[in-house]
Amino acid sequence: MIVNTCGFIDAAVAESLATIGEALAENGKVVVTGCLGAKQGFIKKAHPSVLAVTGPHDSAAVMDAVHAHLPKPHDPYTDLIPDIGVKLTPRHYAYLKISEGCNHRCSFCVIPSLRGDLASRPIGEVMLEAENLVKAGVKELLVIAQDTSAYGVDLKYRTGFWGGRPVKTKMLDLCKTLGELGAWVRLHYVYPYPHVDDVVPLMAEGKILPYLDVPFQHASSRILKLMKRPARAENVLARIRGWRKICPQIALRSTFITGFPGETEAEFSELLEFLKEAQLDRVGCFAYSPVAGAAANALPDAVPDEVREERRGRLMQAQAAISAARLQAKIGRTLKVIVDEPGLGRSSADAPEIDGVVRFKGCARVGEFAAVLIERSGEHDLHGRLQ
Repeated sequence: MIVNTCGFIDAAVAESLATIGEALAENGKVVVTGCLGAKQGFIKKAHPSVLAVTGPHDSAAVMDAVHAHLPKPHDPYTDLIPDIGVKLTPRHYAYLKISEGCNHRCSFCVIPSLRGDLASRPIGEVMLEAENLVKAGVKELLVIAQDTSAYGVDLKYRTGFWGGRPVKTKMLDLCKTLGELGAWVRLHYVYPYPHVDDVVPLMAEGKILPYLDVPFQHASSRILKLMKRPARAENVLARIRGWRKICPQIALRSTFITGFPGETEAEFSELLEFLKEAQLDRVGCFAYSPVAGAAANALPDAVPDEVREERRGRLMQAQAAISAARLQAKIGRTLKVIVDEPGLGRSSADAPEIDGVVRFKGCARVGEFAAVLIERSGEHDLHGRLQ
């Protein structure tokens, strides 16, 4: 068994270690990979009987470990791996990773120490993977990275080639080119840099989905400074207004942290006021979790656990009311929905697993698009019937 781990926050570390234990109890022959493997000696200390430990994105080392303990027999059928490799998502959507690592040094985060600085994939390689995915039946490409909007910075926006023509290794050029494939293109983990404004017209034109996942994290200038995050709340609000002016149907998702060291009740109220003003469509929230090796651990005035959680609950309660009102405005509209399961799909405003869903009456084929008339709504989900 191969266990892929996360070492980002304490809860993820605990879950990873528990999963390794379950795998050992079930199978006894376990190879561990992922970010937690990058912490030297950490896994072997907790689970000394694992066969091997590798770091993230080291498939060669994983396979070497597997073959060392289980020699690979030749099979002319299973050896014929398709061009898209082996996907772990349903046939109709896939994640498209365009870069690894991050140049930011946010005080609550250890990703750069685990995955290094930004390393963008060549655009020709990214486009070839995307093209093969679409040819294999993928209808939705979810573009991901630690910092999607920084794509190509490390390569100085070098020109690559796809389909015999030059394309710059740059977020805007990537979005334009992906938009030619005929699939839904959804952008995740986009920092609100000024050049993101240039991508929004592509959404208004229907080239890519009108959806932006932007991790704002907070609204207080002082807390954002302690987090070492870019952008000020008032600038963000102006940017959001600008995006909605260009593309009124844009859906905005973000994540926030409550209870960051030093956060006062007034600063938390500032965050709630920001939410009220921003009227975001989708929001996730985490109570601050100290991460071994993160600079934020040294900050004074730690917020008690119960206060962090209480503020997280209040934020999500406030957002639930905002979400309910925004979804109610969609009643009576017919939405294009991608069908994930019988009677269940997602609109352009819904990323899989993290956002709401559209539940509908009627039969539609899984993996295809359907038109759904929205008849009622809740705090996070829509309900309707096939047209």
